[in-house]
Amino acid sequence: MSRYSPRIAALARRAERERAALETAGRSDDETNVPATPDEADAYLRDGAGQAVGLYVDARTGGRLVPFTDAEFAALENAMNHWLECYAVCHGVDIEAEFTVREAAELLLETRNIVDTAQLLTCVPERESATAAVDE
Repeated sequence: MSRYSPRIAALARRAERERAALETAGRSDDETNVPATPDEADAYLRDGAGQAVGLYVDARTGGRLVPFTDAEFAALENAMNHWLECYAVCHGVDIEAEFTVREAAELLLETRNIVDTAQLLTCVPERESATAAVDE
């Protein structure tokens, strides 16, 4: 077990709850359960997926490689993917995210922005074509 185990467990529990809450909101006829909106998407990235990816980057770049157990690594990756699914749902898209945390970390280091990282991974929201941008 790594020193990150408690943080990974907390991230995993929160991600499960958030994803389950969004699924419930999307299926409920109850007016109090309003589905998430694009305005809320960034919070899932900043407070969720970004935290998971940041933990991975910290463990891999902090001077000494921190080994994760298989269970820790799976929990971290699942948490990140659940939050990416929540992000997509906010944009009206249902995906089954199966990205590696390493893939996300490499993109995050390249883009320096978790929103750009999520968009590149999930293709949500769709990027506007170059011609559409020119026509405006």
